[in-house]
Amino acid sequence: MNEPAYSITPMRPADIDDVMRVEIACFPNPWAPNTFLQELERAQAHIDVLRRNADAQVVGFINHWVVLDELHLLNVAIHPDERRRGHARKLIQHMLAFGRQAACRVVMLEVRRSNEAALALYREFGFRSVGVRPGYYSDNGEDAILMNLDLPPSP
Repeated sequence: MNEPAYSITPMRPADIDDVMRVEIACFPNPWAPNTFLQELERAQAHIDVLRRNADAQVVGFINHWVVLDELHLLNVAIHPDERRRGHARKLIQHMLAFGRQAACRVVMLEVRRSNEAALALYREFGFRSVGVRPGYYSDNGEDAILMNLDLPPSP
């Protein structure tokens, strides 16, 4: 049997340089390395990395919080060189399975109004728009679309 080409594992502090490489390539206002390291210390925060098994390189990550029975998606990022391969979909599936296991009933997120690819991906999973945060993004004042997904328990 062939070994999978990629694996999803919890982020470790040693992953910070790889995570920052993805973060800087993906976001106009990247988080500082210390912000990620602080996230690793928060009980509610979970950062999982997508690692290419051949060279152990981190090519993407997902950051989500569990708050009571809610799952909050903060960020999902795939390095531009690795996009269009289903990686974001795998990370979201992984997060949703985690949320079900944690007995979360709803998943919430904010996404830039202009991020049509992300909006389409979230809709594929059944997320629905539930509101707008006007001027949410500080870099350009762009609105955020609020999206929710009801998360029934696993059968």
